[in-house]
Order: sequence, then structure tokens, then C-alpha cells
Amino acid sequence: MSHLPEQGAAKIPATFTEKKYLVTLVFVTSLFMFWGIAITMGDVLNKHFQHVLSLSKTQSAFVQFAIFGAYFVMGIPAGLFMKRFGYKNGVLLGLSLFALGSFLFVPAANTASFGFFGIALFILGCGLSTLETVAHPFVASLGNQQTSDQRINFAQAFNALGAIMGPAIGSYFLLRNNVQGSTDLTSVKLLYIAIGSVISLIAFCFSFVKVPALTDPHVTGANPDAVNIDMEPGKKLIHHRHFVWSVIAQFFNVAAQGGTWAFFINYGHEKMGFTDVVAGNYMIIFMALMLAGRFVGTFLMRMIAPHTLLAIFAACNVLMCIIIAQSLGWPSFIALLMLNFFFSIMFPTIFSLGLKNLGAHTQQASSFISMGVVGGAVFPFAMGAVAEYDVATAYYLPIVCYFVIFLFGFKFYKVH
Repeated sequence: MSHLPEQGAAKIPATFTEKKYLVTLVFVTSLFMFWGIAITMGDVLNKHFQHVLSLSKTQSAFVQFAIFGAYFVMGIPAGLFMKRFGYKNGVLLGLSLFALGSFLFVPAANTASFGFFGIALFILGCGLSTLETVAHPFVASLGNQQTSDQRINFAQAFNALGAIMGPAIGSYFLLRNNVQGSTDLTSVKLLYIAIGSVISLIAFCFSFVKVPALTDPHVTGANPDAVNIDMEPGKKLIHHRHFVWSVIAQFFNVAAQGGTWAFFINYGHEKMGFTDVVAGNYMIIFMALMLAGRFVGTFLMRMIAPHTLLAIFAACNVLMCIIIAQSLGWPSFIALLMLNFFFSIMFPTIFSLGLKNLGAHTQQASSFISMGVVGGAVFPFAMGAVAEYDVATAYYLPIVCYFVIFLFGFKFYKVH
């Protein structure tokens, strides 16, 4: 893994990865894209189910509850499975659950049962949670630990690409043919058959990939200058304050994400007068700005410390939420689009800062930070309840979330 130069010798810049890891890195990076597609597809489903199943905004928020609630349930089991059976088997478990949940959309559509859809979404969410728990430390281990942050942010850029593809695919196959009063769920059924088939093929191909032996650099304590080496190996995970705060920050981060994304199409329809299809197309731009934000953020991190940039972006989003809630027409809608630009770096940066210097605790910590995603399960209900009266007013609520993230980036990121 990381071969550090002898004392007094000139330090050689750490490489992004090594040739032996390239095939594995390509497969694992693709996972970030696929769960990005699945999560943002849920936001389109939210609006589609309001139409075809005659649901209120509060009721349709159960889509996010089922997906993100699965993260809370599956976080620790996924971490334990990964620790016992390894990264590769963890990925295969996640892909299997992802495919199973997708195929369960067929009987759910046949019965037109929102409860059945909830079960399918929960199982699908368990697959996403497993993939997310495994993929972050997996990517981090595929090369020198001094470049682990770069690999995670690179992989997260493909997650943003998937987040762009999700609403594009969902709008085309689901919202494009929406007819007032229609209860037809055929498009949902066919779309998720296709998704399940693709994920099954990915799992089949990955099962034949030979993953090189990994000496987990998070566990080996070779050099105090190396990244993610636990300086106090006897210290319990719960006593690492920066880790605890990363879980809290991730909870509020995904809470803001879940609510903001779930009612984006509603905002475009109700406040801007767009059709659902046009609002769905603007959601593609919304997600593209997140991708742009990841690239801009990664570049800025060369000059600005990641925790400082996190605090700056969180403060910017507080301002964006205030503007959105004023219902000023295009200025507010542009602020809504920019919300995702500033949101862009938050998830990977919080994740990366939370895993610093945890040594052998890293895999367990990854599980707990992934469990923080449960914030996306509960917050859309609160925003949905307010959005029943005014969708713009609902965007005051994420201000609390971004303030917590600001505190983490400003002060509580510090490793003690």
C-alpha cells in the first residue's frame, strides 16, 4: 500500500491509485452512480405516486421514509457483514438486495398497493445502504491513504452523475405520460424490471472480478504521518468527538437533502407554474449543479481546507433557503437550483472528516455514518406537512440542518 520514504529523503507525491486496483476501482465507482440514480428516482416516484395513487404530499413522503429508513436498519448489519466476509461480498449482498427490491415493484404495481411499494422500496433501500456502507471504505483502501479523500470525492462525482440521470429517466418514463385521474402503473413496473435486470448483470460480472489482496491501511499503524492511523488505539469509537459530530452532521445533511429533493417538482409546479415534466427537466439541471459543485469543490479544496469550505457552503445554503421561502419567482427558483450546488460537497466531506484517524474503528464508523442517512427518512414528513399549506414556507426548515453542518465544519470536525 503506502510506501513512505525514509526520513530525510524527498517525499514522492502519493499516486491516485495503483494499476492492480484499476478494474476494481471502475466497478466500485460505478456503484456510486447506480445508487445516485435510485435515490433521485425516488423523488420522481414521490410526485408520480401523488398522481396515480391519489396521495397527499405528507403521504408521498413515505417514499423517502422507506428508502432512507432502510439505511438506519441496515447500517450496522452491513458493516458487520463487510467485516466478516470482506468488501467484495458486501458489494454482492448490496447489489442482490437492490435487484430484489426493484423486481418487487412488479407485484406492487399489479396490486396497486402503496404499502407493497413501501416494502419494495425498503428492500431496495437496504441494498443501497449496504453498497454505501461498503463502497466508501472500499474506495479508500484502493491505494495510498494520502489520496483516499481524492478517490472518495472522485467516486462521489459519479454519484452526482447518477443523480442527474435519475430524474431524467424518471421524468421520461413516469411523468411524461401522466394523465389526470390515471391509475396506470405499467410504466413503473417496466422501469423497475429494467433497473433490476441491469443491477443483476452488474452483480454477475462483479462476481468474476478478482480483487487484489488488501492490507487495510486503516488498521495497520505503520507511520504517524499516514492518514487515518489511530493515534490512540485504546480509545473507544464513541470517544472520538469528531466522529460523533460527523454522524450528527450527516443526519441533518441527508435530512435537508431528502426534504429539498422530495418537493423540488412540487415547488416548480406550484410556484413557477411549470408542468410536472418541465419541473422534472429542471431537476436534471438541479442535479447537474450538484455535479458541478463537486468538481468546483474538489478544486477549491486545494486552496481551502475541506472543513472550512464545508462551513462556507453551509452558510451559503442558509441564505439560499431564506430566498427560496420568499416566493420571489425566478430569484427564488434560482436559489433553489443553487441549493444543490452548495450541497454538493457535504456528504463526501462529512464522511471523510468523520473517518479521520480512526484506525481499526474505520469500518464500524462507516456503518454509523451511513446510519445517519436516516435523517432523510423523517425530515420529508415535516416538510410535507408544511408544504400542504405552502411549499415555499417548507424551505425554512432546512435552515436548522445547514446550521448544524456549519458548526461541524467550523469547529467540531477537529480530531482530538
